[in-house]
Amino acid sequence: MPGRSRQAAWLDMVALALGGDGAVAPFVPTGEEVVPLVLEALELGPGDVFYDLGCGDGRVAVEAAKRYPIKRAVCVEIRPELAAEAVFRAKREGVEDRVLVLNTDMFNVGLWDATKVYMYLLTSINEMLRPKLERELRSGARVVTLDFEIPGWKPYRVIGGGGWQRTIYVYIKE
Repeated sequence: MPGRSRQAAWLDMVALALGGDGAVAPFVPTGEEVVPLVLEALELGPGDVFYDLGCGDGRVAVEAAKRYPIKRAVCVEIRPELAAEAVFRAKREGVEDRVLVLNTDMFNVGLWDATKVYMYLLTSINEMLRPKLERELRSGARVVTLDFEIPGWKPYRVIGGGGWQRTIYVYIKE
């Protein structure tokens, strides 16, 4: 849809303007009020291995470990200061035994054990990640993105719509 691609391009530009610090994607934290909606969309349950790609300060993964009986949450963050903040947050909230923080590039992390994935990345980054997701995620894995779609994938469900941090895309890997 032409309107959707213009909106995606506009959101990409806004996000880059807000955070462009030379990393693959800017750090724009998921709003505290949006985190519960994202977690609901993920449908986390016992045994789930949850990955937050580009986790920033770890807020989503830590809340997932606090609120749901997941097996493990894996935060992947390339910026050392944000990865350290995610470690601190997990310890402060008492979930460090179920939150693993990896200070590395998300393109270098295997997703073979992931059952649920969250990404708040630009559409262009989601597009670059798509082949990795298709190759490494098992069938039935749920992928949730905020604001930015995964080009070439059809959402199973779209929650909300319009505006900054107002649209949640839910995908299920076939």
